[in-house]
Amino acid sequence: MSTPSPCTKSAGRPKASEVEARTQELIEAAGMLFLKNGYTKVSLEAIARQARVAVRTIYVKFGGKAGLLRAVLASRRERLFDERAMETDSRPLRVVIDEFAAGFHALLCSHEAMAMQRVVIAEAATNPELAEAFYEGGPRLTRETLARYFARSDIRAQLRDEVPLALLPTHLIGCISGDPIGRFLFPDAEPCNEEAQRQLKARLELFYHGVLKHP
Repeated sequence: MSTPSPCTKSAGRPKASEVEARTQELIEAAGMLFLKNGYTKVSLEAIARQARVAVRTIYVKFGGKAGLLRAVLASRRERLFDERAMETDSRPLRVVIDEFAAGFHALLCSHEAMAMQRVVIAEAATNPELAEAFYEGGPRLTRETLARYFARSDIRAQLRDEVPLALLPTHLIGCISGDPIGRFLFPDAEPCNEEAQRQLKARLELFYHGVLKHP
């Protein structure tokens, strides 16, 4: 009986880094197909073929197509800005909010985010699963992060007494968003980056003057 070569390796379990890379490839493949064909028309079989995985893998990792969409949205958000540190960020309120606003505005205006929002708007009325997955994977997380930040005792002390905390997250998001209708209908008419930043700064000043005791 011949002796096995010492260079021969058994097929062991993949490394954690390899598993993470494959998972990210799956998320990227799903995101590409969602944007290209819409959420409803993309099957799990098509995603599995594109990512070279089994359909069962998608169910195991994400629970299905809705869970995969939430992962796609989370991946896009993490690339552009980090909102997780807001709850413990000790820097001045204006610095924290300005930084959040810059990142969130970049996310809203990115081509991928706008394309995904068009998909959701077009299909949400006939696909409640899509609407819920989109909300859970994006808007809800942002609103909850802002709500926790504004509820901090040190932050609350800087706000006017009559300011309703429950409305602050959506109010700030509205100030950051600017004119989403114009952005969707006339994307070519969007201001250049320098002008867009100037307008964002002006909208934030309105926010600060409306909610802070000493703006």
